[in-house]
Amino acid sequence: MKLVSFLFIFIISQTITAQFYKKAEPFTHTYSIVARDSVTGDMAVAVQSHWFSVGSVVTYGKAGVGVVATQSLVNPSYGPKGLTLMEQGLSPEQALNALLQNDAGEMFRQVAFLNNDGAVATHTGRKCIDEAGHRQGENFSVQANMMLNNTVWDAMAIAFESAKGDLSQRVLAALKAAENEKGDIRGKQSAAILIVKGEATGNSWEDVVMDLRVEDHENPIQELERLIKIHKAYDFMNKGDLAMEVGDTKEAENLYLEAQKLFPDNLEMKYWYAINLLNNKDFNKAFPILKTIFNKDKNWKTLTKRLVKSGLLTIAEKKLAEVMQL
Repeated sequence: MKLVSFLFIFIISQTITAQFYKKAEPFTHTYSIVARDSVTGDMAVAVQSHWFSVGSVVTYGKAGVGVVATQSLVNPSYGPKGLTLMEQGLSPEQALNALLQNDAGEMFRQVAFLNNDGAVATHTGRKCIDEAGHRQGENFSVQANMMLNNTVWDAMAIAFESAKGDLSQRVLAALKAAENEKGDIRGKQSAAILIVKGEATGNSWEDVVMDLRVEDHENPIQELERLIKIHKAYDFMNKGDLAMEVGDTKEAENLYLEAQKLFPDNLEMKYWYAINLLNNKDFNKAFPILKTIFNKDKNWKTLTKRLVKSGLLTIAEKKLAEVMQL
């Protein structure tokens, strides 16, 4: 009862008043997905719209709690308030209903909540612009409004359920499926994906798995896919750097190689892989790679000398001299 009373007071104090409703609200008519990975527990929210910087308005998430998509005539407060209510113990349905009951503009809202157990709640207001609808499934909900066709949300659901790969790949498959059904009647402009961990680590900087936005682009989903791939490559790089920091050069080499597979033309990824080879005294492999890099940009050669002082490169003076001659 104490929890219910507290939440009642919280909701009343945070009521979405008619005065707020009269303020300008973004027209982010769009399609989105909230989803949970049943294996890792990670939770994602992703969106695409013919609206600038849609991710800054629609997507919200908190590790260990859940994710929220708030769209159509957007009331952004559904994001932080919904997460707070779920964190206090309300189910997605209870949290969403509590906010809808105090929103004079609920008929214009389209909102989806998902918590870290995979439970979902979705609302498509009766005055959302056609075509509008949503579909729920195990560990996910997809929703769309102002679509050209009413087939979008079903196509998204099928794509997510049948897609292979990690959570980002499955979510991306749902966005692609929406676009294949012609998506937003106005076209396309921006997209975003936010993935948070199912359990909070206690360190906020470790709780966000992925947070990418395409603010303005002629092919936002295609660009988002490119950024996701780069993000994964740099994730391998970051882990490689950590391995290098603790002196595990073999593990660092493996991680840097994984990064290069995803982003083979990136000079920096090749460089750190080569530096790691130097630390492993594998000069026959390292020298040709470094020579190619130095020929393209001599600043990398300057940087190499500086690594010795920092302790990130352990190499005999004679071998360092050979490197400087490349």
